[in-house]
Amino acid sequence: MKTILVISPHPESAEVIRAGLDPDLYRIIHRANQEESDPILTQLLVQAVILDLDTDVIQGMWAVDRIHRRLPRVPLMIYADGRQSDWEEEAFSRGVSHVLSKPVRPRALNALLERLLAAPAPQTPARIETQFITQTPSAAPASIAQPHSVLRNFSSILTHSLDAEALIRQFLIQLREIVSINRAAVFLRPDIGGNGDASRQLHAAGAIGISPALLEHFHLSLDSGLGQQILRLGRILRSNSIEASADAESQREFELLGSQVAVPFFDRDSLLGIALFDSRITGEQLTNAELELIFHLLEQVGLAIRNIRLHDQLAANSDMMTGVLRELNSACVVVDRDLQILHANKMARKYFGQTSRAKDKLDFADLPQSLGAKVHQVLRTGAAIAPFKFEPEGSPGTLYSITIVPFHQGDAASPASALLVVDDQTQSEQLRRLEMEASNLRMVKTMADRLAHEVGNTMVPISTHQQLLAEKYRDAEFRASLDTALSEGVKRVNRLINQMRFLARDSVASTESIPLAALVEESYQEARKYHPGKTATIKYEHTGKPIMVNADRSSLKHALMEVFINALQANANDPKITVRADVGMNGSNTPSLHIEVQDNGAGFTPESTQRAFEPFYTQRNVGLGLGLTVTRKIIETHHGKLEIVNPSEGKAGVVRISLPAEKGK
Repeated sequence: MKTILVISPHPESAEVIRAGLDPDLYRIIHRANQEESDPILTQLLVQAVILDLDTDVIQGMWAVDRIHRRLPRVPLMIYADGRQSDWEEEAFSRGVSHVLSKPVRPRALNALLERLLAAPAPQTPARIETQFITQTPSAAPASIAQPHSVLRNFSSILTHSLDAEALIRQFLIQLREIVSINRAAVFLRPDIGGNGDASRQLHAAGAIGISPALLEHFHLSLDSGLGQQILRLGRILRSNSIEASADAESQREFELLGSQVAVPFFDRDSLLGIALFDSRITGEQLTNAELELIFHLLEQVGLAIRNIRLHDQLAANSDMMTGVLRELNSACVVVDRDLQILHANKMARKYFGQTSRAKDKLDFADLPQSLGAKVHQVLRTGAAIAPFKFEPEGSPGTLYSITIVPFHQGDAASPASALLVVDDQTQSEQLRRLEMEASNLRMVKTMADRLAHEVGNTMVPISTHQQLLAEKYRDAEFRASLDTALSEGVKRVNRLINQMRFLARDSVASTESIPLAALVEESYQEARKYHPGKTATIKYEHTGKPIMVNADRSSLKHALMEVFINALQANANDPKITVRADVGMNGSNTPSLHIEVQDNGAGFTPESTQRAFEPFYTQRNVGLGLGLTVTRKIIETHHGKLEIVNPSEGKAGVVRISLPAEKGK
């Protein structure tokens, strides 16, 4: 009996397959998803797998990768709602045996399983008649053998295409076979693009017929001798030429190296080095034609050396970037368009590596599905995704910060790869929460201290009168004093209660259309209860017709009252308040009501301008310091804004309230 694993989120799909197959031949095991089927796949208990692909294709490909990695030799079939050629080819490349369309056709499924799961029949070796024919190989024509020899010799140079010194040595050996040179040495500039003296020194990179001990301590310079002459002339220089004969340093270098001619070689852009040659091994000098051939061959060698150096530079940069990524505390994963992992540093393998296999390799299927889908989205659209938070399912309490950036090559619209950067923010988040808790505790401590101070100040006169109540109740002056103490205490406690109530409210309870002038007058009269001086005045200025405001009456009245109390306290001896109101357009071209309250005090100091809205900030011995804090909370719940006019504008002591206004008001 063959065991077939059906992975489908729909139990009825497994029942349809079970009903269509012979129960004596096939046993059906159904699992809803990949996670539930992993134990069965791990224990190698199935002979075939049927995957119901009615979800996202990318998730289906992840499931295919995991199944094929666990059971590479077990047939894998996919049932899909529709045949789509854009992902069928991808499925076959990942090890899928067949892609079938729904609904399930029992006859076709039975025939397919019979063919896939049938054991191979033993074959009887057939009798094979073998006839041996012996042929004598004919000699290759000379015209063919010579090019073959040239190609073979040339290929020996190509084997050193990533090693400049080995390439030069092999080239000189080939040159000896072609031209029969006696001695030769090649000097290279170490860094063509470098600055300073180092780039003007030419060191021996290869030689034949010259002592290595001599070349180890000998170099040419572009500032003197042969190097200077070659750089100036830019052509082949013989030892008996006029230029060489007139330069003693050039003659000395020719004699030390036992050479007769110096040939420059370029990479078609700049001088790369100098090659020095003696005569032939027969003693004859090199002809001009041979030197021209050597010059052109050296030019090709120069191009090869330039490419080698570019490769070395790229390799060094790649090694450096790999080292940087490897040592980063962030997990870095580079994924190409085929969803292959090009690079994964050690932190990435630590975060996403599977414990069931070696951690030195990371597959795309190892990434969580949600992250893999984001990476696929970036590769498909070419647009980066804003950093976001990610909590892995198997690690409660762990928090990652995720950044995905596409890599474009040239002007290509689609990215060639994408970089996934994962930062472990678990400790930072825990520290942030601890800091928030500590800040809240400090706030509670400050609030408790201020509340105790304010309530204590309120209770002192009441407590004093209570102690004398039995003794002096019949005294009219005492009763008047008691009435004042109780009245003041009730006012202070009511204000404190209202402040706490409005601070705790995050929305407007109810709204109504209120004349602004009446609301200003009511708020001012409430503020006067806390500043009963007789000289206080208020002036209300507005333009045009009366202004109506749509707001919660009690909360907005309290907000204006707090502003008026501050204005009255700004000049306690002779307070004067001016209120200006007008309706205009704000920055978003919507109507806005502006209310400015100006006192006649000294104005706000730079410190108070910065800290006026902070809870418990006050420059007086009375009160909690919550007046403007509560006012701002109320204004913001009305979708408005509270601000202090900058003193540099010449309007010291001005508080501005901005509220949404109805069109036409």
